[in-house]
Amino acid sequence: MAEFESWSREQLIEHIAALEVKKNKGKQVAHTNDVSPDKQERMFNFNSYAQRKIALKFCYHGWDYNGLAFQVTPTPLPTVEGVLFDALCRARLIDRDAGFEGCDWSRCGRTDRGVSSAGQVIALKVRCSLRPKVSKEASLNEEEDVQKEEEKEGQEQGQKEKEKEQEQGKREGQGQEPPIEILYTQVLNRILPPTIRIIAWAPVREDFSARFHCRYRHYKYFFESLLPPARPLDIPRMQEAAARLVGEHDFRHFCKLDGSKQIERYERRVTSATISEVVPSRSGSEKPLYVFDLIGSAFLWHQVRHIVAILFLVGQGFEEVDIIDALLNANASHPNPDPSVPFLERRPLYDMVEGLPLVLWKCGFDEKDVKWRTDDYDGEEVVVPSLMPSTIQLRESMESALAASRIKTSLLEHFLQTAAEHHPTPAVGADKVVRVHAGGGRIRHFNKYEPLLKRKRGPTVTDVNETWKNGRGPMVAARRAAKISAAGRMEEEEGPE
Repeated sequence: MAEFESWSREQLIEHIAALEVKKNKGKQVAHTNDVSPDKQERMFNFNSYAQRKIALKFCYHGWDYNGLAFQVTPTPLPTVEGVLFDALCRARLIDRDAGFEGCDWSRCGRTDRGVSSAGQVIALKVRCSLRPKVSKEASLNEEEDVQKEEEKEGQEQGQKEKEKEQEQGKREGQGQEPPIEILYTQVLNRILPPTIRIIAWAPVREDFSARFHCRYRHYKYFFESLLPPARPLDIPRMQEAAARLVGEHDFRHFCKLDGSKQIERYERRVTSATISEVVPSRSGSEKPLYVFDLIGSAFLWHQVRHIVAILFLVGQGFEEVDIIDALLNANASHPNPDPSVPFLERRPLYDMVEGLPLVLWKCGFDEKDVKWRTDDYDGEEVVVPSLMPSTIQLRESMESALAASRIKTSLLEHFLQTAAEHHPTPAVGADKVVRVHAGGGRIRHFNKYEPLLKRKRGPTVTDVNETWKNGRGPMVAARRAAKISAAGRMEEEEGPE
């Protein structure tokens, strides 16, 4: 210590910094010695493995994510695709460096922030347990290298896949059938958070697109009626209004206009629009739960949530059922033949409902295109109850989430009962405040309700498109295209729900 007593403060600091550098270099050398030179150059060579194109069916809790689609710019919450892409990379089913386009990624339909799905579908190329595409000698060398890497990393699943490939070679040499495919459901669900669950997978053609081969999309919107002092919902009136949506109509007044897409055709076909009771009331004081089912081939941006907003206005008696016909009468080239139905070139301003109760329930495909299977079901025979680990783990995780949700619901019900001892239920219109159903437990308050046909109107489709083209639109589009290209991300489709 005596030798440092004469040193200045700057000399001591410089000496400590040098010791830190020497210490870190020692750690780096020790770490490098633990990794083989081959592993430093190539962590995992995807070219040594065969690929196949598959479709994945999965569900997710929309309230925990910033929407389905991966975003180039940072988001407050993770996106479903971002988490799913990361899990696929960690399982070494796809190459992270190749990005979304490298695995030919496609999605059935986008959902916005807060919107969930029970049957979303993506399609992509993944690593499979077929024989490698390289030569036999190179293949054997590659398998030995990768096997050593996986043993050092302690990756149990990767080791199992290598053992399957070795067993496959033995079986083929003996004229036996090849082993089963990678357990995609089990592998991914072990990595993914409980808020995203892989339900099934299916082998598909090389040209299969989850978006363009989808025949229909089925959305559900869950809701309850409002309690006093708000107006309750008249379900038969809502059912009558919903029935008028069926068929091919111009839905430009039931969506959010987006100039960046330059959409000019807003005709969409709705094959079914119904409202039914999900959970009947067990007592006079308990509210029943309803669901609005909407099925169609494709939908515009926020189309479902705008439709439900109008149905709520009809159900509460703020609007007549005929408002549906007026809002659908938006195309001058195909006007409603009934002269009593007003023509609306511009949409009356109104707010859409909350996204929490909205679920992309099902994506429909032709059976010849998609035959769903699980890790223990090959898609050909009759489905039977399974005791496979993937099935047990999947159901256990989903049932646990449901149990936790039920407990929270029960607690909130008891809190309300406690409050009711001191605060009785008021009568309808007790405080003369207009309450409009906004979905998801939200209520909008107004001093006075203004009918839709008397409200201010928004811009026309032409105005929105021209404003975007003549403004900052092209510059924004160019920047976004550059970011998308750099991120290896596929182009977005027309719009979500």
